[in-house]
Amino acid sequence: MTDPYIDERDGGYYIAGSRVSLASIVYGFRNGESPETIQENFNTLKLAEVYRAIAFYLDNREKVEDYLRDQRRKWDEAEAAATPLKEWNPDLWLRVERARAAMKSREL
Repeated sequence: MTDPYIDERDGGYYIAGSRVSLASIVYGFRNGESPETIQENFNTLKLAEVYRAIAFYLDNREKVEDYLRDQRRKWDEAEAAATPLKEWNPDLWLRVERARAAMKSREL
């Protein structure tokens, strides 16, 4: 997939000249967000860039959907293979649990 408004780098697709992923725009669009709302959520983008990203998605829907499914599969595999924090760093896990408990007691 080549397009002057979409960069392919580091195994992902991004709005050209930005750090905003195409996936971020597509997920917002699929969730019913307007281009204006998406642009507000990613205020480093111009509205025209959001529209171009949506147009790219619509013109390449099958390939983009395949890419998103592949990314989700990779995420799920990485998540399943990750060592839980409790095992990886017990001291840090304990501090996190203490902080959660302290926040919870403040909420009551």
